[in-house]
Amino acid sequence: MSTVKAIKNAIVCLALLPRFLAAAVMFWLLDFICIRKRVFFRMRQQGGDAVDPPLCVSDSNRLFSLESLKAVWHGHKLDFLKAARLGRAAPNTDVVQLEDQRRGRILDHAKGERPLAFRAVVRRHGDIADSVVVYIEEAHPSDGWTSTDAPYQIPRHRCLEDRLRAAQLMRLEVPGCPVVVDSMENSSNAAYGAYFDRLYILQGGKIVYQGGRGPEGYRISELRDWLDRYRASLDQSNNLVIHV
Repeated sequence: MSTVKAIKNAIVCLALLPRFLAAAVMFWLLDFICIRKRVFFRMRQQGGDAVDPPLCVSDSNRLFSLESLKAVWHGHKLDFLKAARLGRAAPNTDVVQLEDQRRGRILDHAKGERPLAFRAVVRRHGDIADSVVVYIEEAHPSDGWTSTDAPYQIPRHRCLEDRLRAAQLMRLEVPGCPVVVDSMENSSNAAYGAYFDRLYILQGGKIVYQGGRGPEGYRISELRDWLDRYRASLDQSNNLVIHV
């Protein structure tokens, strides 16, 4: 069994190595401030949807470091090994309720055939979809790959109480939206490849929308467009006239 596991780990490492090295080189280049400013200036020129959070890094933040490379490897590995795939059954992972610390499952928040978005749904879609925010491990802990751009300085979660306490800050960012936390086994993070962050929509127990890995693949506009199309399909069904 140990031999099989070692072979599997070796295959994973070989598969991830090219993309990891590409990310490492990019981080090293972006630590040259002149290159960083030019890259982000071009990204701003290209524009984008106003609802998508801009990708920006302060000059004081160092990107190429041991902690950053460990975080990038961790994220690539979770993405490669995730169970969640578009069109397949949604992993029904363990989560902990923020209010009463009761354990439950992620699909407990789904209501019939209504879509369930892993983000606070904008108000105009609240009548056709539900939402939940799953708080996972910190992407930029104050005792790891720290970032001065982070709104809060939160250390790594050593226990469930640490994670629940940090999630209280997240709830302030999404008033009115249910917030749950991943288990300390990080089952949701692993199953959905959610590190650093990621958007999903589940419906009927299946994954109907899977966003890219954050931060560069975090596109709220894509989630909004999916919900717009879903609303249009509902309106079309309601307006269908059958001629006999």
